Amino acid sequence: MTDTSSRPNSKVARVIDAYELDGLGAELERRWTGEDGDRTSLRDLATLFNRRVLAAAMREAGHSAVESDVESAYASLTDEEAGSADRMRKRRDLEQAGVDVDVVLGDFVTHQAVHTYLTSYRDAELPDRSDERIDRKIETLERLQGRTAAVTESTVESLVDAGELTDHDYELLVDVRAICPDCGSDYPVGDLLRSGGCDCDDS
Repeated sequence: MTDTSSRPNSKVARVIDAYELDGLGAELERRWTGEDGDRTSLRDLATLFNRRVLAAAMREAGHSAVESDVESAYASLTDEEAGSADRMRKRRDLEQAGVDVDVVLGDFVTHQAVHTYLTSYRDAELPDRSDERIDRKIETLERLQGRTAAVTESTVESLVDAGELTDHDYELLVDVRAICPDCGSDYPVGDLLRSGGCDCDDS
């Protein structure tokens, strides 16, 4: 975290202060970096932030701010598919309760603003998840190999049954391998990905 005086201007930070949403900045960072589990997208974080702002404004005005009421109000005010009559009715209800809807809407932020706040204001960084990415790629390749093996086995069996292929107990192998053009080393592709490439340059 940088010193407050050196931080760049941030609408997200200003709105957090204005609505006294203590702890929301840290929550946004935890959700974005996946500290508590799965990562949350910037768009979803912007929606979460804006709902918290609306909820705070509703509470300040003495309006019901239970989650279902906030979600309903937020959807009516922001969903382009919501009918204009529903939007105006919800807006009128909020204004009659003392919520300045124009101010609240003006305090809503975009996912770009959330990204700027997290990276420039809070100096947050995404963790290096290259190992997880490689594991996911290997799992995808293994599923494809399994599918290829199943299709090949089914094809052979159907041709044998049709008498178009001699009947033997064929052993089918699906093995994707990678050969280094510099040293000729031969790797199962999963091993190559896990090792980070051929190590012949280190020899």
